Amino acid sequence: MNREIKDRFDAYLLKKGMRRTGQRDIIVEAAFASDDHFTAEELLEKARRLDPKTSRATLYRTIALLVECGLLREIDLGRDERVYDPNFLDSPHHNHLICIDCDKIIEFEDDHITMLIDCITRRLGFRPTSKSMRIEACCDRLRKDGFCENLIEQRLGKRPSGQS
Repeated sequence: MNREIKDRFDAYLLKKGMRRTGQRDIIVEAAFASDDHFTAEELLEKARRLDPKTSRATLYRTIALLVECGLLREIDLGRDERVYDPNFLDSPHHNHLICIDCDKIIEFEDDHITMLIDCITRRLGFRPTSKSMRIEACCDRLRKDGFCENLIEQRLGKRPSGQS
């Protein structure tokens, strides 16, 4: 885990008059072990692999704290569930392309999109404080080949590979 994440979270807890605990440390470690998006339940599974005594209530409170301090972002991937993205600290301007066939998620950044958003909001008299772009599309692989490993994995109840 990135030292900056740990330091920022510790500073935030101190500012709020809260203390650092072993369970919070486990949850933070599990959340930032990879760049993969996750639901609270998926994070609970990861955390319980590190410490089987990880509390569900502590996990939900810790997620809320991580979102409040800007280390974790709740994103809408169109699945009617809360999904969290742990890599906005390293890549704050990224967007998401989601395959509607297999649920594969691809993150991307583009300077032209950033400039376009800035131009549109300024022209309309606003200054953006945050932005989120989600593009839903059909992957070419399934259309072209009639086959997609991610779709098979998704139908078997596994998380699609290549999902961030």
